Amino acid sequence: MMGVIFSIIAGIAMSLQGVFNTRLGDKIGTYETNVLVQSIALVLSIIALLVAGNGDFRNLKDANKLYLLGGALGVVITVTVMLGIKSLGTTCSISIILVAQLTAAALIDAFGLFDSTKVVFGTTKIIGVILMIAGILIFKCKC
Repeated sequence: MMGVIFSIIAGIAMSLQGVFNTRLGDKIGTYETNVLVQSIALVLSIIALLVAGNGDFRNLKDANKLYLLGGALGVVITVTVMLGIKSLGTTCSISIILVAQLTAAALIDAFGLFDSTKVVFGTTKIIGVILMIAGILIFKCKC
């Protein structure tokens, strides 16, 4: 149940963050907003580390170095969400982001990429993605 609650919080937070960042970007610039947002995230992450951290940076030597790209992807995510919302509006942009996330996650699971447990991506999941795409098209329809 906690996984569901955390996922709901993440979804709400991502939507709010996208809108907040886009509106701030309208005032100070996209890349300026990105620097500010990432800086605030760094400070808060350090505080969280000091308060609740229980890992060990020394174990980094044993980690796949490809996974360090997560930090760079954070920059890509922040900027592209802002640009998507600015161009398409909040609902359409977030809908497309969700479909892209679901499709990418399904491919990661289907092929067992990045040390993930392999999960079968069958017909029902493909139909689900198609229905989500159809929902976006219906939502954007000006009929």
